This record gives sequence, structure tokens and C-alpha cells, in this order.
Amino acid sequence: MVMGKDANFFSDKRVLVTGAAGFIGSRLAEKLIENGAQVRAFTRYTSRPEFGNLVFLPPEIFHQIEIVRGNLEDRAAIESVMEGIDLVFHLGALISIPYSYVHPVETAKTNLLGTLNVLEACRHRNVKLIHTSTSEVYGTALCVPIDEEHPLQAQSPYSASKIGADKLVESYYRSFDVQSVTVRPFNTYGPGQSNRAVIPTIITQALTSDQIHLGNLKSRRDFTYLDDTVDGFLKAASNGRWDGQVYNLGTGYEVTIGEIAQKIFDYLKIQSEIVIDQERIRPEKSEVLRLVSDNTKAKRELDWVPQISLDEGLVTTIEWIKEHLDHYKPDVYGR
Repeated sequence: MVMGKDANFFSDKRVLVTGAAGFIGSRLAEKLIENGAQVRAFTRYTSRPEFGNLVFLPPEIFHQIEIVRGNLEDRAAIESVMEGIDLVFHLGALISIPYSYVHPVETAKTNLLGTLNVLEACRHRNVKLIHTSTSEVYGTALCVPIDEEHPLQAQSPYSASKIGADKLVESYYRSFDVQSVTVRPFNTYGPGQSNRAVIPTIITQALTSDQIHLGNLKSRRDFTYLDDTVDGFLKAASNGRWDGQVYNLGTGYEVTIGEIAQKIFDYLKIQSEIVIDQERIRPEKSEVLRLVSDNTKAKRELDWVPQISLDEGLVTTIEWIKEHLDHYKPDVYGR
């Protein structure tokens, strides 16, 4: 079981997870239940009775989660769902970079106004906040490895919205003493991730086609396995520091997209043709060429050390996607 620093910290805590139907949020909700928390999941309302990745949870876990639907942009909804809560893990966001090019206003409204609404509710109800950032706020590395003091560079509307959200959290700690901590995951991957992300994109195409359509193969990323990222969230909450600290959650190991593709081909014992798809290439000044984490601070202050190697994590992810391939649309980009 993935544990926080204090194994008893979450026992009987009333915890809200925004974005709980997502890839990371659903796994976090599961681990919180296992650690004794009472979990309320806030998921985006649609007319379809769907629960996202929560449906993949074991039934005995799923039925312990209180699911509330709504919209982050609705302040009244956030105030209501926060009632009786001790702490909130705020993961709800629009996270697709390609989508942010097409719909920058919606991305900004959800990520900025949504975070502002969460902060206001935390302020009024004295709720502690674990806020989710992203390594994309750093843009292309100016120096490596990237520590928490690295300049923030908005190279896409998505990253700009997340920089703004991070700064709102910082401002509410400084202005209103909202107790908070920000975690900054580096390219989390694992079972349940949609093929909006590059690793599932490669895997699903490799399983269904002789051609793999990708963008920039030379971009370098620091891929962190899902359970390691979730462990970082738990340890950030149970650490006891609520003074606005920021923590990188990355492995410190970088790999190119081309190298990731070859690892997947090797495991599947195939050699697919890679086609460079211009639709998948970011605008030149928007391309983030290199992200690699300095996780020294998280190791020192949270006792957080990634446990899952890239090769081990890829094997687990490939096998999961094989078993759930009907949930994917390999020929659709950006979903």
C-alpha cells in the first residue's frame, strides 16, 4: 500500500478530491480510502452517467466514495461540496495542451477560476489544500535538473493557466493564510491514462496499427509512474507543512520520445514505422524540448523516493492497456 509519512494521518479525515474521475485523481481516491480517509469525489458534470476512471476501482473501494458532480467554475457548487471537509486535493483541470491551443478561453476559465473557487472555499471553511501543478510550468529547461526555483515559462495556454493557478495558491497563503502545499508532477504515466498522453498514444497505436503517428521525437521528458506520483501527494499532505511549499515529483531520469517508443516496440517485439504527424507538432516557440526534475527537496522534506523504474512501469502500463484496449480510440488525436 502507498502510504503517507504518517500512516495514521488520513484515518477518519474527510477528504475532497477534485478531478477524482481522472487518471491520477481516481488512484489517489483509492489510496486515500485504503489509508482510512472518508473520500468525497468531485467530478465534472455531463449528461452521461459516467464516472471516468473511478469505474476501474475495486467495487469495495468504489462504493465507499461519495461522488458529487458539478463544475469547478460554479462557486456555489464548490462551496457546497467543501462542507465538512478537512482537506482537499485539487486535481480538477483541463490538462490537454493541444486542446488549449484550440480552446484557450475555456482552459483559462476552468484552471484559473476553478482554482480561485477552491481557494475561496478553503478560505471560508478553513480547509487545507494540496494543489496540483505541472512540470509544464517550467517550459523548456534553462538549466538541468530543474529545481523548484527554476523560472516559470508559459509556452502554451495550458501552462499559462497553471502558472496562474499556482500563483493564486501562493497569493492566498500569503494574503489570507490559506494552508496549502503545491505538488508539481513530471509526466505521470501508468494504467488508466488516456491516449491524450504520449505513452498511451504509442502503446495503443502499436497494438492496432503498423504505423505510429507522433510529434517531436527528440523532446526529452522525465516520466514518473502513477503510484509514485500518488505517494508524493500523500506524503505532501501528511508532512505537516502547510506553508505554501512547492515540491517537484519527478525521477530525475530523462528519456526522448523516440527512446520511449523503441522501449515499447522492444517489449511488444515489433518494429513499427514512425510517422511524424505535423498535427502533433507544437508551434515552434511553444515546444517544450526538455524536462528533467531535481527532486532533492521532496526527498529531503517528504522522504519521497520514486520506487518504480521506467521499464517496470512501462510493462505494467502496456499490459493494462492490452486488457482495456476497448476504452481507447488510437486513431483519434488529443483525447
